[in-house]
Amino acid sequence: MAPTGVISLREPLPTDIGFAMSYGVFQEYYYDNWMLQGSRGVTGTFNGVIYLSMPFLFALFNRRWAHRRQTAALCSPALTCISFVLSSFSIQVWHLVATQGVMAALGCALIYSPTTLSLGEWFNTSNRAVAYGVVLSCKNIVGSACQFLVRVLLDRYGFRAAPRIWTAITAASSILAIFLIPTHPSSISLSTQRTRKIPWQFLKHQTFYIYSVAIILQSSGYGIPQTYLNTYAHEVALLSQTSATLLLTLFNIPGIASSSFFGYLSDNKRFPLSATTVTSISTVSSALSAFLLWGLTSQGSMALLVLFSITFGFFAGGYSATWRGVINELEQEAAQRNEAIDTGMLYGLLNGARGIGYVSGGLAGVPLLKAGSTSSVGSFGYRTTYGPLIIFTGLSSVFGGWGLLWRWKKLLHLV
Repeated sequence: MAPTGVISLREPLPTDIGFAMSYGVFQEYYYDNWMLQGSRGVTGTFNGVIYLSMPFLFALFNRRWAHRRQTAALCSPALTCISFVLSSFSIQVWHLVATQGVMAALGCALIYSPTTLSLGEWFNTSNRAVAYGVVLSCKNIVGSACQFLVRVLLDRYGFRAAPRIWTAITAASSILAIFLIPTHPSSISLSTQRTRKIPWQFLKHQTFYIYSVAIILQSSGYGIPQTYLNTYAHEVALLSQTSATLLLTLFNIPGIASSSFFGYLSDNKRFPLSATTVTSISTVSSALSAFLLWGLTSQGSMALLVLFSITFGFFAGGYSATWRGVINELEQEAAQRNEAIDTGMLYGLLNGARGIGYVSGGLAGVPLLKAGSTSSVGSFGYRTTYGPLIIFTGLSSVFGGWGLLWRWKKLLHLV
């Protein structure tokens, strides 16, 4: 039954989340073909809303309403389809924010939360990090293909018709697969009995906050290339729209392998690595990629941008697959203190931290872009208006691995 859960979860989840991974294509199209009334700087709220809603949805479907997970998952394509259709009639910017930025995002979260909880229950003893890595890899498979599909729809049918066609794609690919996702029997039995309270003891210990701050920092920079790489390639590197879309696709393709790879590192029994070590591999490598590759690109330097998309997409894209290692570490600490811990709720809170990071990065992106100068920062990519964005991406990535410094400090105290 457990492998079936992995296979079925792969189907509906990426179809909805793939829209989020393709939003940079939408944003470039909005900028180049601006038809709305209002500021352009408030359109990119999608990812933030998805992850900010997850702590509440995970708490809701973890215990009391566990038996209603499939119903919630069915509401997801209905809500997203309605939002896409309504977005095609947008006139004001706030119409787009309300439909694509909030309604569609909540629809995606509605399918992600209950199905992720079910997966965690089927793999609650071993290979849990690998299972999550496989699911995240499949998200990147569909997300990588969605960029070209979205570009074709927008170029051929325009802003009004493309969301309506996407509505049909979402409905057809989601509804049937939802019925294949089994809810773990233990959750159903719990929901029919008196609901136990969620244990919150882990909030008293600093380990949770160390990793939460790291996730916020990493996520604030991770969304920057997803949002601006397309326009950077088109405006600064002077690449064609097809090449710019290809870069965004190459950004997501490495996540297919990296999510499984970092999930394996987190669950590896032969050469065990701590959660801080695995997360640091991801963050330091992605920071070096931003500083040395994106920052050193110049006009027409397609090769460096391709290399950046692949390396940053691999190391930064696998960061969320390390969270299961983080949860395993928090479980071990709870066992040592003889405390209960709810891993489903914990995973929801970590996603909430990522939502804070996405929103923070989105809010910082526009002023950073405006602060860009042609002479005050340096040369190559740093010299363009995107220079502050590149520096922000690199710094936020490297600080996403600051848990390693905290671990070294603990070891020094023990010595």
